[in-house]
Parts: sequence; structure tokens; C-alpha cells
Amino acid sequence: MKKILSATVFAVALLMAGPQTVAAKAKKIKIGFVTTLSGGPGVIGKDMRQSVQIALDHIGNKMAGVPVEVIFEDDQVKPEVGKQKTEKLLSKDKVDFVSGFIFSHVVLASRNPVVKAGKFLIISNAGTSKIAGRLCHKNIFSTSWQNDQIPMAMGEVLNKSGVKSLYIVAPNYAAGRDMVAGVERTFKGKVLGKDLTKWPTQLDFSAELAKARAAKPDGVFIFYPGRATNAFFRQYAQAGMTKTPLYSVFSVDNLSLPKLQQAKLQNVLGTISTHMWSPDLDTPVNKRFVADYRKKFKAYPSHYGAQSYDSIMMIADAVKAVKGDLTKMDAMRAQMRKAVYPSVRGKFTYGNNHFPVQDFYSRKVVKDADGNWTTQMVEKIYTNHQDVYAKRCKMKKTW
Repeated sequence: MKKILSATVFAVALLMAGPQTVAAKAKKIKIGFVTTLSGGPGVIGKDMRQSVQIALDHIGNKMAGVPVEVIFEDDQVKPEVGKQKTEKLLSKDKVDFVSGFIFSHVVLASRNPVVKAGKFLIISNAGTSKIAGRLCHKNIFSTSWQNDQIPMAMGEVLNKSGVKSLYIVAPNYAAGRDMVAGVERTFKGKVLGKDLTKWPTQLDFSAELAKARAAKPDGVFIFYPGRATNAFFRQYAQAGMTKTPLYSVFSVDNLSLPKLQQAKLQNVLGTISTHMWSPDLDTPVNKRFVADYRKKFKAYPSHYGAQSYDSIMMIADAVKAVKGDLTKMDAMRAQMRKAVYPSVRGKFTYGNNHFPVQDFYSRKVVKDADGNWTTQMVEKIYTNHQDVYAKRCKMKKTW
């Protein structure tokens, strides 16, 4: 009788467990992707959206066999709008992951809603020092960099190039201030002047350029993403400063270069910038990504797109690790921390703050075989570089 009873209880347990196991696998993976799709910076958001499409093509629009839906929202470069769109994705659309974000001040406004909802936030671009430091969180990961790192690499390039004096111009918002702090941290020469301009409305830099010209520096350093890049370079030439080398971060890229070439601003050729990525980065994943992007959209992708591609691949790898069971947050987090997904940058690791520890390079503007302006790797500046704000993050690396 005992044996029969035990068998019956076991059978009932199996019946109860069976449906629960099946139900745990999601019917659809929903990703909310917040970016800028309007105004001048909309060109960046478009590139990010197109790169997400390439990533979805590469995984067959499925993660662990589960269909994927990506819902794009336009933050309009406004923190309050970005927060509203994030909250809408979480409460109305019931997304499983939130990703995207170009600008630091927008992601800072959207951070808390995601954290409070208990969802993963995969940042595709914005590298604010606050989230890399004291506002780090176990469910927040970056597939890009911390803002200071790329200008820090530029500071080293300036030192190697023999630049002794520098004039700095950048926009006055979170990322702009981080960029300035980064280059000043490593540049050993003298900063002759520094202007922080209104963002994103200011496109007239005549006053700043007049001061820079009067200072007679060995070089000028700028950070101007989006349409501001084209405006600055055009005015730089008009101000008669083409003989003063212009060094940039997040300004001269494969989004701005077609327009700069169209404007025949020849002084852009040979311009040096720094980054962790370039279209010619020699990794199997990057070669496939760039080739398929160019085939589909007839243009080069930018680093914004490359990092967005990585965001989708990282989520896909985490979902695959739990076989589509999104309730297994700890297991997905552990998989993300391994950084074993197919990344455009090749192998890298995560620091205790969930920001990449990776290589950084100098790049110059060149003509490709078809005469198109693009960027080309010059040399490695940093190897396995970790951002300086990781020490402010209370999370301890146990992986």
C-alpha cells in the first residue's frame, strides 16, 4: 500500500511539475530599445536601429527558439521623455529587457524605473561615470565603454604626437564633461582654454573658434556627436584653422564622414580619433556585421551600431543559457558577466561595475578602395583598460 501511495504521489508531482516547466519558457522575448530617432541626433538612432535589425537577422529573430520583438522608442534627447518612454515600455509593453540609450543624461533619468522593475538594463552607448561608479547595479550592463576612457586614450595620443598645448571645446552635459575630464586626466601638456557649449541647440561655434585661434594651440580637441560635428568642421575651416590639427572623440565617424566628404572638407582626411572599434577591426564577428550592414543599407555602420549589435547578441546569449526561462535572473546575470557572446570587438571581460575591460585604438580618416571616407586603425593605445570609476562601484567581482 505504501509503495502504491508513494508512486501515486510521485506521479502527481510529475504532473504538477510538467506544466510549470513548460510555462517557464517565454512565448516571446520583448526588448524595449530607447534611442533618439528625431532631430539632428536621429541619424545615430537610425544607425542603432538598423544594427539591431542586422543582429536579429543573424539570430533568425529568435532567442533560444523563442520569437523576439524589439520595440523602439524615441527619447528626443530629453531626459523626461526618455524616462516616460522607459516607463511605458515597462508598464504597458511589459518588456523583458531595456536597452539602447545614446546620451548620458537620458539614461540617468531612466535608470531607476528599470532597476525598480527588476529588469535588465543593457546600455548600448551612454557611458556616464555615475552608472560606472556609485550608481552601478547588478542588473545594469554596458556593451560600450565608460565616457572617460576614449578621451583618456586620446590624451595619450596627444602626448605621443608631441602636442604641448591644447584648446578644448565640448558640449555642456554629462557626457561632454566626462570627455573633457578624460582627456585632461592623461594629457601632459597645457590646456590654453576650455569652452563648454549649449547642448543640443548650439550649432554656431564662431565665438569659441575665435578664442581658440587667438590662443594659438598646438591642437584642438572636440567632442561633438551628430550634426554638430559637421557644423564644427565646416566652421573650423571657415575660421582659417585648418593648419591646427583637430583631434576628436565621438565626432568623426561613419555617420558624419559621408556629409563631411560631400562638403569637400579635405582637412578631415588624416584626422585622428580614438575608440575601441572601427569598421576594419579584424574579428570574425565584426567582419560579418560590417559586410551585412553595408550590403543591406549601402553604407558603413558606426560604433553606435556596433555596440547596439552587441547588446542584442548579449541578451540572446543570456536567454540561450537559461533555455528561454526568463525567471532565472541569476543565471542570466552570471552568463552576461562571462562576456562570451559573439562580440564585434572580440574577446573582452567585464569589470566589477559591468563595464567592459577592453582595448582602445587610435584611428585616422582614410579613403577606402571605392573612394569613400572611413576610419582605419592606426595602433593600440590601451590593452585591457578598466575605467577609473569602477573603484566607486560597491559590487565586488566574484566571477
